[in-house]
Amino acid sequence: MGDYDNSIMVAVGPERLFSYLADVQNLPAYMPRLTSARPHDGDRVTVTAHIDPPDAPDHDVTSEAWIRVVEEGKSLQWGAPGPHDYRGHLHVAPGDNPDSSRLTVELHTQTTEGSHVDHGLQEALNGIKTAVENAEH
Repeated sequence: MGDYDNSIMVAVGPERLFSYLADVQNLPAYMPRLTSARPHDGDRVTVTAHIDPPDAPDHDVTSEAWIRVVEEGKSLQWGAPGPHDYRGHLHVAPGDNPDSSRLTVELHTQTTEGSHVDHGLQEALNGIKTAVENAEH
């Protein structure tokens, strides 16, 4: 079992960052392997990712997840059914000035590949930072 967390400063205000993250359709812009995210049925999301496992050919996989947007406190919660008990929480807080934010992400998974999960978490944070800072207002 593993619990992971990390934070990053983002050069946009908290309202803009939270609004961007709350739009589920932006997921493929900052999650490197995701190719689509389609919200439906309340908090349900169908996601498709292109994966390249070491022991099989590249291929696309589609799965179901859930994402809850919590306006109060500017946070999102998510998870995916399956054997890894994968779930997480992100929180947007004001940064040092009105045009900056601190984004904190916490993950829980039964996967124990710590360095792999840490790398993926940092990759996601960097992807969010780049995507939202370069997005049109």
